[in-house]
Amino acid sequence: MSGADLAFVLLSCLAVMATVAWLSYRSARGEVDTADGYFLAGRNLGGLFIAGSLLLTNLSAEQLIGLNGSAYGHDMSSMAWEVTAAISTIAMAMIFLPRYLKGAFTTLPEFLAERFDADVRRWSVILFMLGYGLVTIPSVLYSGSLAVIKIFDVPALLGLSEFGGLVATIWVIGGVGALYAVLGGMKAVAVSDTINGLGLLLIGGLVLGLGLHALGAGDMGGGIRRLLTDHPEKLNAIGDAQAPTPFGTLFTGMIIANLFYWCTNQYVIQRTLAARSLAEGQKGVLLSGFFKILVPLFMMIPGVIAYHLYGPGLATIDLAFPTLVQDLLPIWLMGAFLAVLLGAVFSSFNSLLNSAATLFVLDVWMPTRKTPPSQTRIVRVAMIVGAVIAVFSFAVAPMLSRAPEGLWQIIRIFTGFYNIPIVTIVLAGLFTTRVPAVGAKAVILFHVVAYGLTRFVFADIVTLHFLHLYAVLFLIEIGILAIATWLAPRGNPGKPRDAHQVDLAPWRYARPVAMLLVAMVIGIYLLFSPLGIAA
Repeated sequence: MSGADLAFVLLSCLAVMATVAWLSYRSARGEVDTADGYFLAGRNLGGLFIAGSLLLTNLSAEQLIGLNGSAYGHDMSSMAWEVTAAISTIAMAMIFLPRYLKGAFTTLPEFLAERFDADVRRWSVILFMLGYGLVTIPSVLYSGSLAVIKIFDVPALLGLSEFGGLVATIWVIGGVGALYAVLGGMKAVAVSDTINGLGLLLIGGLVLGLGLHALGAGDMGGGIRRLLTDHPEKLNAIGDAQAPTPFGTLFTGMIIANLFYWCTNQYVIQRTLAARSLAEGQKGVLLSGFFKILVPLFMMIPGVIAYHLYGPGLATIDLAFPTLVQDLLPIWLMGAFLAVLLGAVFSSFNSLLNSAATLFVLDVWMPTRKTPPSQTRIVRVAMIVGAVIAVFSFAVAPMLSRAPEGLWQIIRIFTGFYNIPIVTIVLAGLFTTRVPAVGAKAVILFHVVAYGLTRFVFADIVTLHFLHLYAVLFLIEIGILAIATWLAPRGNPGKPRDAHQVDLAPWRYARPVAMLLVAMVIGIYLLFSPLGIAA
C-alpha cells in the first residue's frame, strides 16, 4: 500500500469514526451526569437500539477472526455458538427479562444479593471481573489488532517487530475505544453500536460477495458452484468428535453456555436492563436472535472461501479473514472497513468496560460507603475504574498471540471458569425460594477448583470435550444446591421485589416470533448438513 493510499484509508476511516462519535455523544448529552444515566441510559432504550447494541456487543473482531479461522481450519461446526444462541434469546425475552425488569436491577450481582446475600454478590463480581479482565476484554483487543496488523502491515509501517507492532496497535485501539465507554456511558455505547452494527452487516456482505466473485474467477455464480462442490465437507455444521464443536455438545454444555451469555452475562444483559418497557426489551432481544442466524453467512463462509483460495498454507488459521480482506477489498473501501472493524472492536470493548465499571462501583464500592455518595462522585469513580481496567487489559492482550488452538477455542475454554456457576445460581435464584446462600457459595468454590483441575491438571486423564464437561459440572452443581437446601433450607424466602419502574406488559408478537426463530435454527442446521449443501 502506497503512502497516498494509506493516507486516504486513514482519513476516510477517521471521517467515518468521527461521524459515529458525534452522533453517539450528541444522543448521550446530558444523560451521563447521573448513575442511572451513565450505567443504564436512563432506562429509556428502545427495541432497535437494544438489538443493535446486542448485535455489535456480541459480534466483534473476535468473531470475524475466530469464526472465519475455525471455518478455514476445520468446518462450520462452530456456528453452533451463534445459531443456537437464538434459542437463548428466546429464554431471555420470555423468562429472564420480565423478572429482571420487575425488580429494576442494574446489575446481576444486585439480583443475587437480594436473592441470597452480600457475600454471593461479591463473589460473583470477582468471577466477572477476573473473566472480563483476563480473557474477554484482552481477546477483543487482540483480535481487532491482529486484523489491523495484517491488513495494514503495521510492523513494517512503524519499523517494529511483529510483537512490538501488536502491542502498539493494542494500545492505540484500546486507548481510543476506552474514550467511548469512560466518557459516554451506556447511551453513547448503544447508539454507536447500532450504527456500527449496520456497517458491519454491509461490509460483511460485501466481503462475502467479493470472495464468491474471486472464487469464480470473475463469475459469482461460478464461485457459488465451486463453494458447493469443492470440499463440501467444509460446509458441514454437524461436527464429529474431532470437530471444534461436536454436534452432541449442542444438547449438553452449549445450552448452558448460551444461557449464561445471553441471560446472565452482565455486559450483554445490561442494555436489556435499560429497556424503557418489557415490550421494547423483548423486541430488541428477539431481533438480535435473527441476526445471530445470519452469522454463518457473514462470518464463516468467508473462511471457507479463504480455504478454497489459499489452501491450508496460512501461518495460522486466524489469518484467514484478514488475508481475504487485504486481497479482495478495493482501496477506496478500506477506510470504511477499518472504521467498521474498529467500531466492532470498540463496541465489545466499550460494553465490557462499562459493565466492569458498573459491577465494581455498584456492587463493591458503594456497599462499603457509610453515607450514599453523590451522583457526580459515582460517575467519576466509574470513569476511573474503567480506565484502570482498560490499562490492565492492554497488558494482557498481547499474551493471547501464544494461543496454539486459535483465538476462538482459547476464549471458550477459559470462560468456563465462571460461566457455569453463575448461570447455575441465577437459575436457582429465579426458580426456587429455599436454596440458601451457603449453597451458592459452595457451587462457586467447587466449580473453580473442579474446572481448573479437570482442564489443566488432569487434562490427560479427563479427555471429555470442555462443553460436555460444562454439562457434567452443571448437573453436579445442581446436586450441591439440592443438598444444601435439604440440609439448611432458607428460612424466610420472601417475595421478589417489584420496583414499578417500567411497563411490564409483554410484546403481543413475542410468542409467534419466538416460534419462527426456532424453525429458522432447525432450517439452517438442515442446510449446513449432509442432508443439505454439505452432501
